[in-house]
Amino acid sequence: MSAPGYDGLTIATVSGATDAPGAMERTRLLSGRQDHGYLTTDVGPVKVDPSAKSEARLVAEEARTLAVSSVPVIASYMLQNSFQTVSIVIVGWGYPEGLSVAAFAYMFSTCTGWLIGMGGTTALDTLASAAYMGSDKAYTGILLQRAVLVLTLFYLPVAVVWIFSDRLFLALGQDATVARDACRFLTHLIPGALGYIYFEIVKKYLQAQGILNAGTYVLLITSPLSALLNYLFIHKAGMGVMGAPIATGIGYWLSLAGLVLYAKYVQGSACWAGWDRRCLQNLGVFARIAFLGFIHLGTEFWAFEIVALVAGRLGNLSLASQSILMTADQVLVTIPFGIGVATSVRVGNALGLRDKTAAQRSANTALLLSVCVAACLMAMLFATRYKLAGLLTPDAEVIRYTADVIPLVAVFQIFDGLNGSSGGALRGLGKQHIGAAANLGSYYVVALPLGSWLAFAGWELSGLWAGQLVGMFLAATIEVRSLLRVDWDTEIELAFERISA
Repeated sequence: MSAPGYDGLTIATVSGATDAPGAMERTRLLSGRQDHGYLTTDVGPVKVDPSAKSEARLVAEEARTLAVSSVPVIASYMLQNSFQTVSIVIVGWGYPEGLSVAAFAYMFSTCTGWLIGMGGTTALDTLASAAYMGSDKAYTGILLQRAVLVLTLFYLPVAVVWIFSDRLFLALGQDATVARDACRFLTHLIPGALGYIYFEIVKKYLQAQGILNAGTYVLLITSPLSALLNYLFIHKAGMGVMGAPIATGIGYWLSLAGLVLYAKYVQGSACWAGWDRRCLQNLGVFARIAFLGFIHLGTEFWAFEIVALVAGRLGNLSLASQSILMTADQVLVTIPFGIGVATSVRVGNALGLRDKTAAQRSANTALLLSVCVAACLMAMLFATRYKLAGLLTPDAEVIRYTADVIPLVAVFQIFDGLNGSSGGALRGLGKQHIGAAANLGSYYVVALPLGSWLAFAGWELSGLWAGQLVGMFLAATIEVRSLLRVDWDTEIELAFERISA
């Protein structure tokens, strides 16, 4: 049943499955914020008659919602990255000989422990975003508890690897002193990494509820606190380089505490009903999705680290240029990733509402939005190709060399954007395996061998980036093609099967 409502639209309150018989109830619209083709009221989501608005207008509104939703996600990841970047800079101020140790250890931690937080929590993008729109809000809190258990177990072997990492670094040909000190650095970082993982879990729990700004608010406070702690521990307390991982770890635990307090006293406690034994059930399903999310992101992270290692073999000029490009890419990559996270939540919420039209619209709109944003980034890189490197080095030869590679990096942004948005939509659908397989094949079968061959055939760093460009094109093509062939009716049923499992 339906009734006239806001702006003369036909509306109906959603109770449980929106398309199920008897699911609609007559209601009065109390507030008019539109979300996924629904209007949020004091009594719940309200469905808008699809004939009331043109598809073009709905797509434009969805693009705006995705853009607005992705901004705090992007900001939070930039602030999280600043913890390590600032720590490395502070180490370099007083201990230049320890700079390589800190940079190498943080790089290794990002490619292992940090990936559990970023990749493993994508299981919450899939499960919690759909569960939140169901009738049992407390199940979202149970998924939070399940994530803590599973990702802690994932982290334990990583911590063991960190403790004995000096042997691994020596086997990879690292200097003995760097290998020993990096191992000590990582050992001191073990408690802090757990704080990072738990912070990511709580942040995803809130994002599933549409609370996207909380992480940014907290990090705006704790990021400068972490920088201050690094300065005090490294320089004032006389702890030297080993003060950095301790200070950074405390910063992550403070961030976690701030986010928990936000959820308890500001917004986000609606889904928490206390610890529930159901969190111990079906751990295998959650672990599988989390592991595939880890592989999905990890394959891309690891490929770029391999590129950095190959660049070092090409000489100091290539290594210096690659360091500049990777520093810039660490900022740029947060943009498609942020759009992907927002897309995951939107698609998951729509599946939870059994609204295939809204889910499909969110996924397709994300592709358009990511291309538009990537085109702006590409234009910016082309316009600043001779200025970008100058921000980080006065060396004219490095600036020129970097400017020659930037056109490839600029075009790379288009396919990276498509990869980010389509990958986010696939995570919302629980199809992390498609992204993982696409990245594995594209990077390790095509991009890295091709790029290395071109690099040593005379293209140098441009060859490596040409290989990465081809690999990203293939990965994006596979993911977009898979997304466009989705049977949305089937995916709705699968989403509810995953939740019930």
